[in-house]
Amino acid sequence: MPTSLLWFRRDLRLGDHPALLAAVDDAGPDGNVLAVFVVDPALWRPAGEPRRQFLRDCLAALQESLGGALVLRSGDPSAVLPALVRGVGASSVHVSADAGPYGRCRDAAVEQALGDVPLVRTGSPYAVTPGRLTTQEGTPFRVFSPFARAWRSHGWRAPAPRPETVRWLLDVPSDALPPGQDLDGVRLPPAGEAAALAAWERFRDDLLPGYPETRNLPATNGTSRLSAYLKYGCLHPRTLLADLADEEEGTEAVRRFTDELAWREFYADVVWHRPESTREPLDPRTGAIEYDTGPEADAHFAAWAEGRTGYPIVDAGMRQLLGEAYVHNRVRMIVASFLVKDLHLDWRRGARHFLQHLVDGDLASNNHGWQWVAGTGTDASPYYRVFNPTRQGRQFDPAGDYVRRWVPELRDVATAHVHEPWTAPGGVPAGYPEPVVEHAVERQVALARYQEVRSS
Repeated sequence: MPTSLLWFRRDLRLGDHPALLAAVDDAGPDGNVLAVFVVDPALWRPAGEPRRQFLRDCLAALQESLGGALVLRSGDPSAVLPALVRGVGASSVHVSADAGPYGRCRDAAVEQALGDVPLVRTGSPYAVTPGRLTTQEGTPFRVFSPFARAWRSHGWRAPAPRPETVRWLLDVPSDALPPGQDLDGVRLPPAGEAAALAAWERFRDDLLPGYPETRNLPATNGTSRLSAYLKYGCLHPRTLLADLADEEEGTEAVRRFTDELAWREFYADVVWHRPESTREPLDPRTGAIEYDTGPEADAHFAAWAEGRTGYPIVDAGMRQLLGEAYVHNRVRMIVASFLVKDLHLDWRRGARHFLQHLVDGDLASNNHGWQWVAGTGTDASPYYRVFNPTRQGRQFDPAGDYVRRWVPELRDVATAHVHEPWTAPGGVPAGYPEPVVEHAVERQVALARYQEVRSS
């Protein structure tokens, strides 16, 4: 009986899944599809505990939706998959294309190891596959705005239909799910395709109309919180874009939200063209900026990571990271700017810390988001953007509700002083630290270091 193999990766769903349709078509009406997920040590080991646990939960949800047909294996995919293919006599292996640096190399190795059995790539985790868009000169985009215009102009396919029936190949021995992680109280979102679709529908129906006003307010439930689902493909961005096509054309809310999807695809496109930029500065000129090292720098990093810098909005964000494996997007920029431009620490230290703790940690989005803030990446005017943490707190958390939620030491501080508790009549409350640095001074240091590398 004909058999095709569907290798799940960052596409842990059954709806809007072109590779699934290709596997069903290849197997034919009387054939079977073997559903496989490979726990690859090269990806599993360096992932932080929240990502590992969320992936495990997503796999459990997928296993349930497949009626127990998902076959799990652990090991190097270039060894695991050929063995499975031989064992079931599969005629093809189907995947969603991987645009990441490691994924591209891994897939090339798997393709070679499969020999005469084709590795068929259909679709990708993006609305527009990375590498497809270039400037009129044929060069990669370096700035978001022109990329976003090209992205919208290019457009995307309609969502793939969910197959009515799939003859999943059963009774193939499977490894157990990876062991669960002890997250010490960290609250993760519910996992899986059904949870992702429910989260999207709640956002679309209830929150999207107010998104332009609420998206930057961390104390407000104003964002979609879909990033972890998009990371693991519990839903596809094309599904969201198709839903939004029915909304009033050009509304600010739709444009603002789809801009966030475009940022995700922009960073994936940058990494496609410059894979080394996940580890090294995209701009070698600003990559030469001096960063602090040594015991004092390490102490500053520890204070930042623990949410004890003495700057309330920064500390609230870092404590949210530890409590929810998530940080509000506006606050991500604030805490990143503080690490790089107030504490003068290498952006890569912060990017690594985020990837260890974020449930939605995506290499391209995370590391290029950090580079954008650090001034080493795609920002068109990075040199003078130094976030003032006190001003940012007042502007985006005016009542101090976000700070009070995550920094209980400040719950009794009046709103007038909650973002600068050192000005309160009684001074900084007991148990909360004094600021580790003076922002105005460190801002000048950061600008001087930027100007030094620009001049050279």
